[in-house]
Amino acid sequence: MRLPFNIDEMMNILIVGAGGREHAMAWKIKQSPILNQLFIAPGNAGTSILGTNLPVGVSDFQGLKNAVLENQIDLVLVGPEVPLCEGLHDFFSSDEQLKDIRFVGPYQLGAQLEGSKDFAKEFMMRHQIPTAKYLAVTAGNLNAGIDFLKTMKAPYVLKADGLAAGKGVLIITDLQEAEDSLKEMLDGQFGEASSKVVIEEFLSGIECSVFAITDGKDYRILPVAKDYKRIGEGDSGLNTGGMGSISPVSFADESFMKKVEDRIIRPTVDGLKKDQIPYNGFIFFGLISVGGEPMVIEYNVRMGDPETEAVMLRIKSDFVDLLIGAAEGTLAKKTIEIDTRTAAAVMLVSGGYPGPYVKGKVIEGLEQVESSLVFHAGTANKNGEIVTDGGRVLAISSYGENMKQALELSYKNASLIHYDGMYFRKDLGFDL
Repeated sequence: MRLPFNIDEMMNILIVGAGGREHAMAWKIKQSPILNQLFIAPGNAGTSILGTNLPVGVSDFQGLKNAVLENQIDLVLVGPEVPLCEGLHDFFSSDEQLKDIRFVGPYQLGAQLEGSKDFAKEFMMRHQIPTAKYLAVTAGNLNAGIDFLKTMKAPYVLKADGLAAGKGVLIITDLQEAEDSLKEMLDGQFGEASSKVVIEEFLSGIECSVFAITDGKDYRILPVAKDYKRIGEGDSGLNTGGMGSISPVSFADESFMKKVEDRIIRPTVDGLKKDQIPYNGFIFFGLISVGGEPMVIEYNVRMGDPETEAVMLRIKSDFVDLLIGAAEGTLAKKTIEIDTRTAAAVMLVSGGYPGPYVKGKVIEGLEQVESSLVFHAGTANKNGEIVTDGGRVLAISSYGENMKQALELSYKNASLIHYDGMYFRKDLGFDL
C-alpha cells in the first residue's frame, strides 16, 4: 500500500463505467477540493463535460492499466459489477506497477456476493442474516428442486445464480409453469448464469435499497433509496435496470434502520472479516420490509443504478474523502453528512426497452432543463449531437423539500426533453 493520502496533495481519479451511476459519481467527485483531474473509462456524453472520457472498456484490464499509468491516476473507483466479478481488483493488486494505486471495489472473492446467488445465500445463512428460505439447484439435483417447489406456496421465485444483467429472476404463480421454467433455466435460458438456479421463498412486503461503504473493518451508511424496476406503471410489465429512484424512504425510519444496522449491515461486514474475505468498496443491501422486519433479498457489490442518481444528491460531505477512507482502511476516521432534502430521479428510456430498441436517436431540449440535474445513462456524442446509446438514456434528478416536490420538478423537466420513442414512468413514489 502506498503512503496514506496527504491532504496537501491533489488527486487524479479514474471512474470505471459508462452509465448514469458513473455520471452521478463524477458530478459528486467534481465538487471535491482535493480533485486534480477526473477521467472516466469509457464514460458517456454527460461525463465528457465533467472530465476526460477514455476509450477503454470496463473489462479491458490491460487498457485500464495503460490508462492509469499514462494519466498518473491516484485512485480508481469501479462503478459496475462485471469487472469486479472478473477480478479487476486482483489484477491491480498482483501487478507490480499498479499494486500501490488506491482502489475502491472488492476483490473477486468478495464480488461473489453479487456474482453468485448461492454464495450470497450460504454467507447469509452462515452469519444468521435474515433472508428467505432457499435451495440451490443444478442439473444434478433437479428432482430435489422440484420437490422443494412443491413444499412452497405460490408465487415461486427462480433466480439465475450468476450475473444476468438484472434479467435472471422469474416470479411465477403456477407450480407446473415453475417446474418447466426451472428446467428451461438449467437448459441455458440465461446462458452460463443459469447453469445453477436458486429457488427462493417469496417474501411479501415493500422494498428499499440500503448502501454502505466499507474498508473491510468499518463502514459508513449512505442515504437509503427506493428504486422502481418494472417498465409499467403500478409496477407492471417486464423488469428493467430501474425506472427511477427516491431518497429518503418514508418507512426506513430510525427504528427500522437500527434493525438494519444491527441485524444486517454489521453482521455482513463482520462476516466478511470472519470468513477472511478481503473487501473494500460498496455493499448494496436489497432489502424488503416484511411487517416492519428487514430481510435481505440480495447483495450487490457496487452502488445501484438508478439509486445513485438520487443518493449522490444527498451526500453533503466530501465523497472523495470517503473513497480514500475505503481504499486506505481509514474509514473509522471519516464522517458523512447527509442532506435532509428529498431527491428523486426519473429515468427516460428508449422505445421498446427492456426489449429490442434502436440507438442513435437525437436528443433535444437538454438546454431547457432548469433546477434539475441530467445524468446521462446511455448517450453518445455523434457529429456534434447527443444521441441515445442505450435502453436507459437519461436520469432527471431533482431536490425537493418532500417527495412530491422533488418528483414534480423532475417530471416538469423530463417533459422538456424529447427523442423519438422516449418513455418514462409517471407514477414513481405511488407506494410511499
